[in-house]
Amino acid sequence: MPHYGDYQNAIYGAGLAGVVPRVPVDFATLERRAAAALPASTLDYVQGGCGDERTQRVNADAFHHWGMTPRMMVDCTTRDLSVELFGTAFPSPVFMAPIGVTGICTQDGHGDLAAARAAAETGVPLMASTLSNDPLETVARQMDDTPGFFQLYTPKDPDLAASLVGRAEAAGYKAIVVTLDTWVTGWRPRDLNTGNFPQLRGHVLTNYFSDPVFRARLAVPPEQDPAAAVRHWMGVFGKVLTWADLPWLRSLTKLPLILKGICHPDDARRAIDGGADAIYCSNHGGRQANGGIAAIDLLPGVVAAAGDTPVLFDSGIRSGTDVVKAVALGARMVGVGRPYSYGLALDGTAGAAHVLRCILAEADLLMAVNGYPDLAAVRAAGAQRLP
Repeated sequence: MPHYGDYQNAIYGAGLAGVVPRVPVDFATLERRAAAALPASTLDYVQGGCGDERTQRVNADAFHHWGMTPRMMVDCTTRDLSVELFGTAFPSPVFMAPIGVTGICTQDGHGDLAAARAAAETGVPLMASTLSNDPLETVARQMDDTPGFFQLYTPKDPDLAASLVGRAEAAGYKAIVVTLDTWVTGWRPRDLNTGNFPQLRGHVLTNYFSDPVFRARLAVPPEQDPAAAVRHWMGVFGKVLTWADLPWLRSLTKLPLILKGICHPDDARRAIDGGADAIYCSNHGGRQANGGIAAIDLLPGVVAAAGDTPVLFDSGIRSGTDVVKAVALGARMVGVGRPYSYGLALDGTAGAAHVLRCILAEADLLMAVNGYPDLAAVRAAGAQRLP
């Protein structure tokens, strides 16, 4: 049977004919190439973090102080990276984390559709953001048979929140992911120094502008007065969520409910007691708050508190090795963010699919070499903190 690691054979085979990958296979080169391809304002938004970006850096660097012990004389000629979540089988633990400006990462302004097509090509599910340049229904259709999740930035207008969730449910998304840490935007110097905030310029607001509840609140349709529509969006974006809101969130859908941004064990326990179906351990990649602890260092405590409830993870994932370490520390599924956005910038759907295949290939080959035939073996081996 084919394995993700076989992707390197395809690359080496093409190299015999003088063909090298259009998109780099490593994160450092990928980031440099994307920096040259993206408009400065988009690059700053995607690449930047909060404050002096220390939390963003430690998110990635912290993976280096977690190590795994290889086991020899284990038959890994067949590897299985599949995982189950909410009764659905996924071919790997990798998913595409939500990125609010995916839509403007491609030259045609339809990066959300390109990401969805990459999901269809690779089987890696897309967690589609509320902030999108294309309607959530259109994005869902582009995923074909690959399951998708819908990430909700909860608006202050409860009817609008219910409408967005209802649309996602009707469109076939498999879960609702509520982001908890973005009712206000963190201090982001890269964007502030250029006075750039894409949403205020009308970008990635299509899910709002196409929503019947949002449109009903306007004096004229967004097409006739985009500036007024943006001003209304500014007024409704970002409901302050407290634990008292959890029953209401739970009532909005019969789909599994995932709470994103949980980093403390007590919060994980309280979320589960309140009806959350999964915990999403993330510090927003260091984009929302600076001065924090690396998310990967917080993951084991959250996993322990969650018990049998699945834990998803993102923040700092740059490689397949990072993915395997996060699984070893208890994550059920692992989100990739910036890497696939850079792939979109360089080659659209093909670029994002290539980046995902490279991450999966590295993860698969690490498991093969280290003697882990499946993810259960990875979890049993665990990861050790290095001195």
